[in-house]
Amino acid sequence: MLDVKNSIERLDWTVNHHFLHIQAQHEFMRAWAIQFELAYTDFRTIQMALQIDGSHHELLARFSYAYEAIYPYEYEFAANGLAGFNAKFADKIDDYKSAVDKFNDIFKEVKALNPA
Repeated sequence: MLDVKNSIERLDWTVNHHFLHIQAQHEFMRAWAIQFELAYTDFRTIQMALQIDGSHHELLARFSYAYEAIYPYEYEFAANGLAGFNAKFADKIDDYKSAVDKFNDIFKEVKALNPA
């Protein structure tokens, strides 16, 4: 697999940090939105590396599905702030946590392909 170590590190940090930020009910801040945009770029970079490698199709599919399960939560916060997130997902924080946990489990396999 192509060396995407930096993208892996940033995506790992951002997914988990953003969940904790929202779970703690911290207000929206501009840096959060920038991190969100960069995380999506890192996600796509990792996807492309897995596609180019060609030997991890099943992992690519699971990784993509896991990140896409997190994306709506992060997007809502980035687009509409804490109030917008709470209006749409206040009763779904456990589902968001489960999506992050599932992502982390699958992402361990991706990290193993691109060791530090």
